[in-house]
Amino acid sequence: MIKKYIFGNPFPTHATVENAEICNHKLPYFKTDENGNFTLNLDENDIVYGLGEQIRGINKRGWKYVSWCSDNPDHHEDTHSLYGAHNFIIVSGKELFGAFFDYPGRLTFDIGYTKINEMSVHAERNNLAVYIITGENEKDITKQFRRLIGRSYIPPMWAFGYGQSRWGYQNEQDIRIVAEKYKEREIPLDSIYLDIDYMERYKDFTVDKNRFPDLEKLTADMKTQGIHLVPIIDAGIKIEEGYDVYEEGVKNNYFCKNENMEDFVGAVWPGRVHFPDFLNSDAREWFGGKYSALTELGIDGFWNDMNEPAIFYTDDRLADTLKKNDSLTSKNMGIDEYFIFTGMVAGLNGNVGDYDKFYHNVDGQMIKHSEVHNLYGMNMTRSAFEALQKIQPEKRTLFFSRASYIGAHRYGGVWQGDNKSWWSHILQSMQQLPALNMAGFLFTGADTGGFGCDTTEDLMLRWLQYSLFTPLFRNHAAAGTREQELYHFSTVEAMGEMIKIRYSLIPYLYSEFLKAALNDEMLFRPLSFDFANDEDSRNIEDQLLLGNELMITPIYKQNANGRYVYLPEEMMLVRMKKHDDFKTEILPKGHHYIPCKLNELIFFIRKDKAIAMCTPVDCTEKIDIGTAKLLGYQGSTYTLYKDDGISHDPKGSLEISVLKTVDI
Repeated sequence: MIKKYIFGNPFPTHATVENAEICNHKLPYFKTDENGNFTLNLDENDIVYGLGEQIRGINKRGWKYVSWCSDNPDHHEDTHSLYGAHNFIIVSGKELFGAFFDYPGRLTFDIGYTKINEMSVHAERNNLAVYIITGENEKDITKQFRRLIGRSYIPPMWAFGYGQSRWGYQNEQDIRIVAEKYKEREIPLDSIYLDIDYMERYKDFTVDKNRFPDLEKLTADMKTQGIHLVPIIDAGIKIEEGYDVYEEGVKNNYFCKNENMEDFVGAVWPGRVHFPDFLNSDAREWFGGKYSALTELGIDGFWNDMNEPAIFYTDDRLADTLKKNDSLTSKNMGIDEYFIFTGMVAGLNGNVGDYDKFYHNVDGQMIKHSEVHNLYGMNMTRSAFEALQKIQPEKRTLFFSRASYIGAHRYGGVWQGDNKSWWSHILQSMQQLPALNMAGFLFTGADTGGFGCDTTEDLMLRWLQYSLFTPLFRNHAAAGTREQELYHFSTVEAMGEMIKIRYSLIPYLYSEFLKAALNDEMLFRPLSFDFANDEDSRNIEDQLLLGNELMITPIYKQNANGRYVYLPEEMMLVRMKKHDDFKTEILPKGHHYIPCKLNELIFFIRKDKAIAMCTPVDCTEKIDIGTAKLLGYQGSTYTLYKDDGISHDPKGSLEISVLKTVDI
């Protein structure tokens, strides 16, 4: 059951697609006041799930989380905000309920940080809607919420293939070399990503003709190899006379305004930029139409970046900082002056005060950006998604974004931001998956190997063994870091085998994805969602259930030759070096230590279940479902979903078949 409680005058976020019963009586569970504070006493054993893309564990108790989409590549334990704002939680324990705080500005969740047994939620303005959801269990509550917010985005099937990316592919030759090297090593590959290097001086919807003289031919050549090019699109539009996107935006008032009703100026990669007003429907339609400049060249996938929006600096803050720093650096700086100096420079990027300086035109009303900040990235992706349905109505386009709010899941996926090549970020990514699924984001994954810092060979191999289970499977690295295309490593053969295992699993993973999307269910779940009465399951933070058949148990510690695993029921251990080179063993319920060599993948098949596996191929378009065999318990069956992989309505082309286990 879902009930909606309204406080003040909420801004219409369009996070939901179904109506809920509006209640005028007192909000249950929480104490409230007129200042936007919501307080709940927590029982000692209560678990708080959710908040989508946030740091720390599956159980969110013990920290303060701030919903404020932020360009923050340093995901330390002291982080409060990341790229998404996903204000849905489930409290499980003495009471069981879900709560969605539909508020697009700064919202703080203090979950046992100030007081260990108290959760407080604070909205900067008391203008919000709160949805309370009750149900039989956590899965039931999540399913109701997912129906409320609408069906999750379904990408084309090729998006489930392996993707190679790097900020630093400087020209067409770099792209061709990547494709050639993967082919030489016989490693499957479905996509190569184009970061900001392909643009002409970082201008959206342009191509640098010196570096990429014929992008249309390059795109066509790659497609003959089964490879899709996926370019980046940023939020900021370079201020430059003669640049059509800039001039059209100025002429038609499509950019965000400052308090003087002039086009607001910030700075990102191109330097000084204007930001499209994505909350303005006309501007949204205009910007979305610009994607055709690339689709006309054969492009059928995009990733939207810097759309929190990221702001490196504003003119006035930069001038003020330089002036103050001149006075500091003109003398012998002591410790106090030094920290003021470094703090001011560091404070230029993403300064909260800058988001108070510009406005959106929403149906003729000027709304301060800070009051609706978390909706910006969502509406950028909405802009592209809605436009491409008109530009390319015959097929799905790959979309995923860095910034998002609940509701964005209808328009595209998300990647889990600019992570690091740290072992802890395997675990962090894994712990975000159920919460992202709760909020509707099914097509997601982390930058495999880590984006920032230098990866290591063992880290890359272990990360592949985790990421081969996530829908988005992309190896991405920052400029200046170690090259981490798989062919640079001595263990490339073992890495290639992990990719081939992924391709053998794609029919299963795609099938489970479709089931989750079409039935408003989760692809990844904590053990406690299926084993609610098992106390040990409630404490497991580094294992996940995948679909209805699998449990994944990644290794995320350096030099580990195995790990401890808890089985809430009897399961089949699968130890795999190649798709056709594996061993299975039935293990009883309980705690086990599982040895695992660096070149081995381990996972578990649940009791009386089986999964479909096909012969691996070099790209998804060559996958032959006819080669599918079942791996799992004898006598079990698996229901395989299959569509044409490209049509907008999967149900319209859906084929459902039941496979029965045979020896594999």
